[in-house]
Amino acid sequence: MIINKNILKKLKAISHEERLNILKTLIKEPTCVCELNKNSNYSQPNLSKHLKILKDADIIDYKKEGNKVIYFIIDKKIIEVLKILSI
Repeated sequence: MIINKNILKKLKAISHEERLNILKTLIKEPTCVCELNKNSNYSQPNLSKHLKILKDADIIDYKKEGNKVIYFIIDKKIIEVLKILSI
């Protein structure tokens, strides 16, 4: 059986508690890094690492507004997956 590598990458990306917490926040609304950092138990560099993993998996993206970086979900299927998992 051949499994799509993009799907595996997305599943690996959402398999960490902190990344799930980030996604739960972003489901509600696009959020700046400063707010994500306030809600995180991780350091800024560690949070950035988690955001990069989600971005590299094409789950989230960001836009700059002035000096703020706003993250948002681009893969709407991930929202459905998280709802199915009751996350």
